[in-house]
Amino acid sequence: MLELGGGAKAASKSEYVTDVTEANFMAEVVEKSQTVPVIVDFWAPWCGPCKQLGPALEAEVEAAKGAVVMAKVNVDENQMIAGQMRVQSIPTVYAFWQGQPIDGFQGALPPSEIKSFVAKLIEASGGEAGNGLGDAVEAAEAMLAEGAAEDAAETFAAILEEDGELAEAHGGLIRARIALDQLDAAGAALAAVPPKLADSAPVEAARAQLDLAKQAQSAGPLDDLKSKVEADPNDHQARFDYAQALYAAGNAEEAVDQLLELFRRDREWENEAAKTQLFTIFDALKPNDPIVAKGRRRLSSMIFA
Repeated sequence: MLELGGGAKAASKSEYVTDVTEANFMAEVVEKSQTVPVIVDFWAPWCGPCKQLGPALEAEVEAAKGAVVMAKVNVDENQMIAGQMRVQSIPTVYAFWQGQPIDGFQGALPPSEIKSFVAKLIEASGGEAGNGLGDAVEAAEAMLAEGAAEDAAETFAAILEEDGELAEAHGGLIRARIALDQLDAAGAALAAVPPKLADSAPVEAARAQLDLAKQAQSAGPLDDLKSKVEADPNDHQARFDYAQALYAAGNAEEAVDQLLELFRRDREWENEAAKTQLFTIFDALKPNDPIVAKGRRRLSSMIFA
């Protein structure tokens, strides 16, 4: 990685790769990411690693044929954006989905990791990789949605016996164990995920659900926490605990509202705990859930205001 410095301009290469400036960042990144994931590449012409990473990223984006797009930001010419995104060295890459950065990395990566990064982003936005066991996964998901968690767990386990590297099945098994209130078993299922799948979207979503389920075990009484917040709106810990209790009670939307209010009042509180908790809830819910879309938009408006 290299430190930021001065340079020139690059040209866009296709309909999937765009040069972005401070004038169109909101439109080309934040707003566009409401409907398609956007990879933002912070680069400069003088940066050697950027010359390796940029073309490799562009190739993967081109291969995705519109499932993901790419925005290139020349940091020399757009220092305000780089500052807002806390870019301290380049190359730095962020993945935006529904108005919010959800992933990222610094420095050049080998081709296999670049491919994985792009695939993970597509999955997070609702894309799916083809697999002969897809129908079985869908059937197990339907069981889980209908409340037949035990049947779903058995089906996901059977799928994994056929294909132990199917991320959707690993994530489904973890979520089924959570639904059965078998948190130790869910943790064991998470530990059994192959390392190369540990950062896949289905597994990350299940991990987030498990984290929230564990938090729910220590959540206090809703009424007591609500009274604390009403008595002192600046009691940030009470509001944070209230949001945890709300989520544990099945009210994810109100939990998000409370965390957004906490972020509005003091975004730096406890090392941005409100934002971190929001990301955990967003990860736990389905990417196309209206609560996620609305919450990400509101959070983005606060961050980029």
